[in-house]
Amino acid sequence: MKMIKQIGQIGVRVKDVKRATAFYRETLGLQQLFETENMSFFECEGVRLMLTLPENDAFDHPGSVLYFNVPDIEEAYQQFEDKGVSFLDQPHVVAKMEQTETWMTFFRDTEGNTLALMSEVTVS
Repeated sequence: MKMIKQIGQIGVRVKDVKRATAFYRETLGLQQLFETENMSFFECEGVRLMLTLPENDAFDHPGSVLYFNVPDIEEAYQQFEDKGVSFLDQPHVVAKMEQTETWMTFFRDTEGNTLALMSEVTVS
């Protein structure tokens, strides 16, 4: 079964979320979807752009993180782990908006780039 369907999100590290949000919304004219204390999300023709403060030192560098949509994050995590992928964390909830939870887990490619699996789950 093909696990990765598409790129669902691109994360851009920022130093000041409010300043960056204003630039992307007001200067670039992107549609803001929602924001949290440390993140701001925009719609960009089917790909979500996330502006975020770095979670820790591993993410505190210029560059982007590719977030791959998967239908079942737990299943994808297990399948990729079985193939030797070394994950940096366990699947976990990063955002809750109304009836939707966004789950993520991070890993590195062979070149040291940080990548992520993400899954959006509807909860009742």
